[in-house]
Amino acid sequence: MSFALLYFLFLKASLSSFNGLAALPIIRQDLVVTHHVLTDRQLNTALVIGRTTPGPIGLYMVSAGYYAAGARGATAAALALTTPAVLVIPLLVFAARRASHPRVQQVLQAVLLASAGITLAVTLPLGADALHSPLTWALAAGSLAALAFTKVDTIWVMLGASAISLVSAFFSMRRLG
Repeated sequence: MSFALLYFLFLKASLSSFNGLAALPIIRQDLVVTHHVLTDRQLNTALVIGRTTPGPIGLYMVSAGYYAAGARGATAAALALTTPAVLVIPLLVFAARRASHPRVQQVLQAVLLASAGITLAVTLPLGADALHSPLTWALAAGSLAALAFTKVDTIWVMLGASAISLVSAFFSMRRLG
């Protein structure tokens, strides 16, 4: 896949989403389903890398670009990820003057709801790939409960799930060895 096509696909995802994870369905459709340069497993891994490293939420796109085409793909994704940030500055100046207008607030609310729906639509196939044992189901359910019903920070949920998974792997290896 060419650098220009990768840049265009990542730019399309960046421009058509309003937060980093909202681009996920577009990236999955273009890179996993249409062009077959990524698998769901690679996209899941890119998400994990992006969510566990400091930086913007959409940083997983750089990892996905790397899986798709090595350093060239990572560079295309990084450039595509930063392009909207440069383009949005004039838009922010314009919107800041009109942010209290009811129609602007309605548009922003509609974009937020559409983004949530799109994110949910891509979560289902990625979840199907990741949920492969009773432990992964329990970790997913426990994480959901912790995030929905407590004020525990996301990083602690991720670290706790990682620790439980490592302990489980350690005991599984001891039983086999």
